[in-house]
Amino acid sequence: MERITLQTNGLMTISWLKDRVIDWANSGRQYLLNGQVQELGSYYFAFPFDSAITSDNGVYSAIYQNLGTKGLLLKNGKILREINRSYYQADVYEYPIAFATLKNGKTYLIHCPNEYCQLDLEEVETGEIVTQTKERKPSDFFHSRLEVSPDNKTLISKGWGWHPFDFVELFDIDEALSNPLSLDKSKIEPGVAGEICAASFINNDTILIGSPSETEEFEERISERLGPGQIATWNIRTNTISKPVNPDFIVGGHLTPIDKTYAWDLFDFPKIINYNTGKIVEKIESIFSGKQKSSIISAQDDLPKISFNRQTKQVAIASDNKIEILSP
Repeated sequence: MERITLQTNGLMTISWLKDRVIDWANSGRQYLLNGQVQELGSYYFAFPFDSAITSDNGVYSAIYQNLGTKGLLLKNGKILREINRSYYQADVYEYPIAFATLKNGKTYLIHCPNEYCQLDLEEVETGEIVTQTKERKPSDFFHSRLEVSPDNKTLISKGWGWHPFDFVELFDIDEALSNPLSLDKSKIEPGVAGEICAASFINNDTILIGSPSETEEFEERISERLGPGQIATWNIRTNTISKPVNPDFIVGGHLTPIDKTYAWDLFDFPKIINYNTGKIVEKIESIFSGKQKSSIISAQDDLPKISFNRQTKQVAIASDNKIEILSP
């Protein structure tokens, strides 16, 4: 892997804007890979925002407190409006938020503005929450770490439920526009033996999933397909799971595919792994990338900021006034 180290100044948030890292909360400051720094805006937002996401077209972004309730929706770095989520347990798990641009050409913000367990689609330009109806009865699940498939048709929520345990829920985004109640219960569930702490799209049809080594086994989901500490791929069209692999590393919360063979694993230190064999291909132990295993985290964990570039497959890891850019 290739490594570039960039020095920062007052870094608040990180996200990718095409081939550069941008701090939307701090003047839209852009860190180019050649070391240059440019600013899209002229001021920072006077609030302790610490996280950000950017839409695929780079026009929209959202900055928010990862363990808080407050956020701002931006267009080209300027405020469109404030956003919020429920207070309930907000200080112990990651803010659920993602963008999706659908076949109607409109960009939507997917988040939980009404209840911790209720996903909604909000039209970015108008602010209309198009999935808000009186009939909604969402299942009791703490949505978190939302991720949209490359074709913007499928949403996965990598959240948790009581008591607590980590799991995933899957939704059809297009269907949600015509039938908001489809967001109340996961479309399908993977048949596994315990918790799922990591999940990310390999392509539109397949998701890489990982189970933590300390997981409990839940009788209603007992299966020989995926056990504690293992990784596998989940075909969401056939709802089948590949033969599980026992990896040479601890499965954490950041397991992100690069292609059909390799993925980033960021537990403790960054590494490229072959998820078909579970073997580590490359690693840089001198970079600390956190020991996150769940959407449930604490402000005391002192986790670095991490952002993945889906187009270039690069990873940005920020801490101690610097950003480490890693390329496969």
